[in-house]
Formats: sequence, C-alpha cells, structure tokens
Amino acid sequence: MTKYSAMHETFSIERKIRASASRVFAAWANPQAKRQWFACHDEWVSLDYNLDFRVGGEERNRVADSNGVLHAYQARYLDIVPEARIIYAYDMKLGEIRISASLATVTFEAAPSGATMLFTEQVVFLDGYKDGGSRRQGTEILVDRIQAFVEREGNIAH
Repeated sequence: MTKYSAMHETFSIERKIRASASRVFAAWANPQAKRQWFACHDEWVSLDYNLDFRVGGEERNRVADSNGVLHAYQARYLDIVPEARIIYAYDMKLGEIRISASLATVTFEAAPSGATMLFTEQVVFLDGYKDGGSRRQGTEILVDRIQAFVEREGNIAH
C-alpha cells in the first residue's frame, strides 16, 4: 500500500543586485540568457530546455546528474508584470517520480545602486520525499548565478 504525504515549506531569498530591475527581469525573460544561469550543477548534462515566457507559457528543463538520474522541471507562468513581478507554478521529478510542486514569486524593485530581487517559494514535498534543505540550497545557487550573470553581462534583450 502506497503512503501519500504532503510536507509544506516556504522560503524567501533577497538579493541586492548591481544592475537595473529591467536587466534582472530580462535575464528571466530571455531564453538564451536564462539558459546560461539556470543550472545548479555545471557538471550535469542538459537533455532538453525550452522557455515560452508569457502568461500561460511553459518552461521545461531536463538534466541528467552525474549518476545519470533524470531531474525534470516543468513550469507554467501564471502572471508576468514586466520589470516588477513573475509568478509561476512548477513541479520537479526525479526519474518518473514527482517529488514536489511549487508556487514561486519573483519581484523586482529599483534600488539606489541597482535592483532588489526577492524570490519566494511555497513548496510541497510529496509522498515521503526528504528534501533536507536542498531545495533552498539549490535556489540560493540559482539566485547567486543570476546575480553574477546580470552584474557581468551588458544589455539583455527581452
């Protein structure tokens, strides 16, 4: 008999970024730009990536880790306000097993020396999956990577 469970967690990560809110937003919106920073582990192999950045659009990212295990991310964009807010829902799978479902909100505000980006995620871990803080840790890596990307890159087209 399968035991079903749902463990909830919410976390937020804020960064002061030395780039305009427009440039930070563009790094999320532009498929070529996002593909450059949207990875937690450089040694993992990209199998498939697609970004349709619009309300109702989807994003897919499938990678194989160093042991060959498939990690699949699939998102749907629910709300986009240019240079202000992005809201999307996504799920994660290991192999064919769905391990989590999330609602993520990213906000952008102009700041004196650039922009403030706030990432908030409400995640539910499914059916006994023990995250042990790795989702927050992976998201911290992504936030660090987008910050480094926009601070070193010039203009990014939307």
